[in-house]
Amino acid sequence: MSLGRLFPGRAREGTASREEDGRPVTPGGTHAAGAEGAMSGEDGAEHGEPSSPPSAGPSPRGSTRRRPHHLSLPGCWGALFLACLSFTPSLLPRGGLLQGLICGISAAIGYGLGVVAAYVWRAFADREARNASRRAWHILLIGATVLAGVSFGLGQYWQHEIRALMGVTDYSVLTTVACPFVAALVFSLLLLGGRGIRRLYRWTARLLGRWIGRRAARVVGWLTVVAVAWSAFTGLLLGSFVNAANEAFSLRDTQTPEGVHQPTSALRSGGPGSLVPWDSLGREGRAFTGSGPSARDIGAFTHRAAQEPVRAYAGLTTSDDAESRAARAVADLERAGGFERENLLVMTTTGSGWVDPAAVDSFEYLGNGDSATVAMQYSYLPSWLSYLVDQSKARQAGRELFDAVYDTWSKLPQDRRPRLFVAGESLGSFGGETAFSGEYDLRNRTAGTLFAGPPNFNTLFREFSDGRDAGSPEIRPVYKEGRTVRFTDDPATRMPPADQPWDGTRVLYLMHPSDPIVWWSPRLALSEPEWISERPGEDVLEGMVWIPFVTFWQVTADLPFSTNVPDGHGHTYKAAYVDGWNTVMRPAGLTAQDLDSLKDIIRPD
Repeated sequence: MSLGRLFPGRAREGTASREEDGRPVTPGGTHAAGAEGAMSGEDGAEHGEPSSPPSAGPSPRGSTRRRPHHLSLPGCWGALFLACLSFTPSLLPRGGLLQGLICGISAAIGYGLGVVAAYVWRAFADREARNASRRAWHILLIGATVLAGVSFGLGQYWQHEIRALMGVTDYSVLTTVACPFVAALVFSLLLLGGRGIRRLYRWTARLLGRWIGRRAARVVGWLTVVAVAWSAFTGLLLGSFVNAANEAFSLRDTQTPEGVHQPTSALRSGGPGSLVPWDSLGREGRAFTGSGPSARDIGAFTHRAAQEPVRAYAGLTTSDDAESRAARAVADLERAGGFERENLLVMTTTGSGWVDPAAVDSFEYLGNGDSATVAMQYSYLPSWLSYLVDQSKARQAGRELFDAVYDTWSKLPQDRRPRLFVAGESLGSFGGETAFSGEYDLRNRTAGTLFAGPPNFNTLFREFSDGRDAGSPEIRPVYKEGRTVRFTDDPATRMPPADQPWDGTRVLYLMHPSDPIVWWSPRLALSEPEWISERPGEDVLEGMVWIPFVTFWQVTADLPFSTNVPDGHGHTYKAAYVDGWNTVMRPAGLTAQDLDSLKDIIRPD
């Protein structure tokens, strides 16, 4: 009997190269495919696939072709662990489809980490890759069955607990069942994409190897492929997506919301005598000026004679640039008598020009209608997409609009100036902040400020939060003993520090512990934030923990659905505006019952 039949997996001494299990072997006894795979981080042996049947004939020397379904055993373990951890709770309740997406992304990241970890370990151990045994695959299969089943069950329990905290009743059995299939699909697509990039790298390295050394070819090849992939993603895919979305939403901007009609009052932009044509306001601008409480509505609440509020607005097509657009909005505000009112609000919009009706309606009710509000549009895109790609436009719009208002306001006699307020929600708070350099600037140039759901990257928000007093938590920080700036998730209660005076200008941030827009940051991928390690807020599960990569994708997936939860949770601020404006404006003569009545008006059941 030949030695090859007794030991089919070992190389004969003195043989330069030969086939083993149908694949070529180098003189040192290692698979050629494995040698090349070690260069790329995923090799033919540590994929852990069962040995292939022998081929009909000898393979060409140096062949590295492998079947596309080969998997790495360490990669599979990494995918399993991160996929199971993806079922841990985050800020908001998740449906089955969204959970499948997060699970698939996490599994793909875990697979890559497992492959890299195995490659690094082999480098330190100074050994070549080896095929995993069938027993190792059986252990993986058993472990996957148990761990995936337990994780899925715990995930459903945690989601039930989060829904109970927020009063969410929606639940779909169908999407829950679809979760593992969605996860498998996403994982497969990402794995195929990664292998496509790896093949491109190998081809590039071989091509470069004709002119430069082998090691240099590998490094330059990786750099080239990464640069090309990044350019393709940001320049072609992302750029094309944003352009397509911009075109689609620009068409939507020409529509008028149902139930909204052109105002007949000269106190509204788009109405009689307005300097801003109705057709140029855009969809959200028409919704803003064509709605809102009337003097009769406000009087019915205050039980006093009330005025008709002034609302001025400029849309994207009103003017070509932010500066002239702001000037047009302020000119229309002045025409309508906005600078003659007691209270003047500069409102920075979100995304497509949307203004939360609860924010402005509350301001007008609490001011008995003796108020004026001015805003302007800076994008066609919805808030969540503007949040990612239109930050510079929000910054410019917030600065230009406030500066234009302040320029006119500051020239008025001091005894004739209205109280000047600033407000913004989400990306609107980001734009509203950019007009100010810090706490003193806010205190000196405004009568009060109300920002709701500030994004984590807001400059002043981060300055106040990072510079908070020692011992105060990140979910409710205390800055400079609360002398000007305070934070709360419930303005109906006293904001900390309750034992310190809050005189003069009040700057108030509304931020729910479960609002992903407040807490999302790229840093979540690799570093644990303090708000997770602290005692959680009332609507966040204590079981939420930080997991590298996983938590980042969980909170990222929460962003588009941050407003799909009941008021008082996530990124939904309705009733909070009533108590927030009452705290900032300090109107006289209102009782707790009056405020509760106004909440029923602002947030009808």
